[in-house]
Amino acid sequence: MYLFSIQDLIAIAFFAGAWLAYALAIERTPYGRRGLNSRMDRYRETWMRQMLARDMRMVDMQIMGALQNGTAFFASTSLIAIGGALTLLRSTDELLSVVATLPFGIQMTRGQWEAKAMGIAIIFVYAFFKFAWSYRLFNYVAIMLGAMPFATEKDSAEAQTYVVRTARLFESAGRHFNRGQRAFFFALGYLGWFIGPYVLIASTAAVVAVMLWRQFASDARRAIDHV
Repeated sequence: MYLFSIQDLIAIAFFAGAWLAYALAIERTPYGRRGLNSRMDRYRETWMRQMLARDMRMVDMQIMGALQNGTAFFASTSLIAIGGALTLLRSTDELLSVVATLPFGIQMTRGQWEAKAMGIAIIFVYAFFKFAWSYRLFNYVAIMLGAMPFATEKDSAEAQTYVVRTARLFESAGRHFNRGQRAFFFALGYLGWFIGPYVLIASTAAVVAVMLWRQFASDARRAIDHV
């Protein structure tokens, strides 16, 4: 006897495929480079070039501190989410009896529940690693900012190369942060699987639609175009 039905396998394959396809489209295609994330990458480099011309850089370091704090918050939240997901495994019997009384008519075996709970725990573990690495990269960027050449050297080839190097590291930190947030969003879609495979397909499609709208049609995206 198989643990999951054909419908469940199709739904989870759709979930994984949608996540992979979205990530590749946003990060690796010309279409994705028109998105909000890529537009902000360009402003990261602009920020580095503007900072190079400034003698006083305290405000820049304060902004960097705010970015680090935000990343640390999400990393901590990921650990809490992992703990919550593991709690689902510890209380399987109690939770199965509760969800059986819900109007959705959820019916699943203990093995299915535990496999689904492990799946969402893995998603949050992935998110934690992404946020933790992003936090570390933001620390590296802060070090690079501290070692930024003086404003009097801004026109030298070495200074310009340093700005590009710092901007690329900055972009990498932002990219890993975006991947962690993407895992959070897809985790919300994954919750639909606890109701059923068709709900998982619908919730995954809804998550992808919302994220695409934010990248290409949101007020934030239009505001960047009007700058």
